[in-house]
Amino acid sequence: MAALDSLSLFTGLGLSEHKARETLKNTALSAQLREAATQAQQTLGCTIDKATGTLLYGLASRLRDPRRLSFLVSYIANRKIHTETQLSAALEYVRSHPLDPINTMVFEQECGVGVVVTPEQIEEAVEAAINRHRPQLLVERYRFNMGLLMGEARAALKWADGKMIKHEVDMQVLHLLGPKTETDLEKKPKVAKARPEETDRRTAKDVVENGETVVQTLSLMEQLRGEALKFHKPGENYKTPGYVTTPHTMDLLKQHLEITGGQANNGICFLRFDDTNPEKEEAKFFTAICDMVAWLGYIPYKVTYASNYFDQLYAWAEELIRRGQAYVCHQRGEELKGHNPLPSPWRDRPTEESLLLFEAMRKGKFAEGEATLRMKLVMEDGKMDPVAYRVKYTPHHRTGDTWCIYPTYDYTHCLCDSIEHITHSLCTKEFQARRSSYFWLCNALDVYCPVQWEYGRLNLHYAVVSKRKILQLVAAGAVRDWDDPRLFTLTALRRRGFPPEAINNFCARVGVTVAQTTMEPHLLEACVRDVLNDTAPRAMAVLEPLQVVITNFPAAKSLDIQVPNFPADETKGFHQIPFGPIVFIERTDFKEEPEPGYKRLAWGQPVGLRHTGYIIELQHVVKGPSGCVESLEVTCRRADAGEKPKAFIHWVSQPLTCEIRLYERLFQHKNPEDPAEVPGGFLSDLNPASLQVVEAALVDCSVALAKPFDKFQFERLGYFSVDPDSRQGQLVFNRTVTLKEDPGKV
Repeated sequence: MAALDSLSLFTGLGLSEHKARETLKNTALSAQLREAATQAQQTLGCTIDKATGTLLYGLASRLRDPRRLSFLVSYIANRKIHTETQLSAALEYVRSHPLDPINTMVFEQECGVGVVVTPEQIEEAVEAAINRHRPQLLVERYRFNMGLLMGEARAALKWADGKMIKHEVDMQVLHLLGPKTETDLEKKPKVAKARPEETDRRTAKDVVENGETVVQTLSLMEQLRGEALKFHKPGENYKTPGYVTTPHTMDLLKQHLEITGGQANNGICFLRFDDTNPEKEEAKFFTAICDMVAWLGYIPYKVTYASNYFDQLYAWAEELIRRGQAYVCHQRGEELKGHNPLPSPWRDRPTEESLLLFEAMRKGKFAEGEATLRMKLVMEDGKMDPVAYRVKYTPHHRTGDTWCIYPTYDYTHCLCDSIEHITHSLCTKEFQARRSSYFWLCNALDVYCPVQWEYGRLNLHYAVVSKRKILQLVAAGAVRDWDDPRLFTLTALRRRGFPPEAINNFCARVGVTVAQTTMEPHLLEACVRDVLNDTAPRAMAVLEPLQVVITNFPAAKSLDIQVPNFPADETKGFHQIPFGPIVFIERTDFKEEPEPGYKRLAWGQPVGLRHTGYIIELQHVVKGPSGCVESLEVTCRRADAGEKPKAFIHWVSQPLTCEIRLYERLFQHKNPEDPAEVPGGFLSDLNPASLQVVEAALVDCSVALAKPFDKFQFERLGYFSVDPDSRQGQLVFNRTVTLKEDPGKV
């Protein structure tokens, strides 16, 4: 079949054209998918719908035993297997039952074939889940993690349709709570603050019990409950789907439990750096990651490095060779690239020869690229004999020139986990293709085998998050560096002024799932507003100043005005600002010829000045030669001496001059990496208005001593954070978010 025909076939299954072309590059996968699709079409006698196509692609990409292809395709084509849950169960069954014949009765029981889950059962399961969490739901309302309800309902009804469960949850929650109110959308419930020294990062929540409100504490991990966190219990690694056991497994697990004491929840967590490539590792990157982890509020039990274990890893590599599971190969890097490289002619070389050559690699007798150590296995993606060690003469930032051969991630990851007796090794979904090599390597060496757990990446619309593409943005001058506030790296979010609590809260609301999730940026921004509303003291700033002269100012000199740091809670203190006969207001807060509905300063329409107790009324407009308004002359009166004005505006007097940077989305389209949406590539989709610099903004003097990363709410303008570019006498502010979500943003 021609490539063009295959492309049409694959896009007909529901794959995007980009995904279909990528699939065609993998000869083994494309052949298996083509065979599966052809068989399904013959069975159906018609075109394949997208849902069936998705299952067929999942089957072709994950099935390791081609003998079972026809058997499983028939179940999918005949709608006996029609959900991802059933497909996963089917793949696990055929993997764990490699011998013929398959007992179809047991197979169908294990895969839920023929199981009918009625709407009534779904209704009952959801109702039971809601009743278990009813008190907390009534308090948190729509801020409650609804994923928890769906997860519990799915646990009770394993073969139920996920969409039907979600619909039922939405309906029952709506019936219980009613439509969302303004409070649900804007104002967060008060929560007790966790003390910084609490390393488990617990969060307080009010729960009604027996008519009384009590405080319960939930750790961040408890808030992040979801499908991906249904972990195995310590010592029960073998119950994990796909886990491979050997005659030594149970003894190794017993020893593991003796060492760890069976800790799981409330256990300990390592932060380990995979510093196996000296060309890419620099100490500053590791320091930056540690800083970001600490900034998010987490203190690891221990920070470790793969390089800590280089001696042990080398000894295990020698043992792997002795066991006939690894060999030294001389194929060049370019020969190993692609999906279908030629088998190594050195795969069956004698063990002793490989041992001598491996030692020669360590002693520096080979140039880079002349020799590698490869493991004898085939990975899920069809990659054969992945590299375990390669020659590199670049000094390592921690070990210097001690080594000239370095292990790869595929070799290092599981063995470092084994050394540290990790119970649950967490990584993102793209590493699922390495799970079989993870189990294989530990078992090949007869060492304790942990379990790798994958979770889906959290992405955002209007953004790119891959390192490679961010580097392209920096190289193109589209952004300044990794911490440019228009990016969504952690260091960029910190610079923009996002509080770490807001990021943690956002992740808790989204939950952890095994599926890749793409969220709207405004949902993250809403979490930011929730936190800053309670933590950012108020100040006043003017972006486009218009001078106002008060001709009847009531005092011979400036007055000192006491302004509450948090108007809704004056117990949090006040700050003092001057109020003199010359003030500056926003140019947009005045119009000579206002349109209907305009409520700010105009002829015959006075306004109040916030916090002063005074109202100003226009008397004279001063214009320059070009006709542009240069200043206003007004009179003032006490606010309690007449009719209340339609509006109160912010102002500054005797202000500081500062620079303010206003940020918008970096990209114009939701999915800048999607060629269907942006044919010219993400660099062609840059928003020319993503940064506006106001070089001569005015801000009240209460912020004069502000330090980098200090945060304020500039009244009526938004939340702002002091940028590290600030210098003495010249503050620079980044706008973090506006006060309210822009209704124009979708």
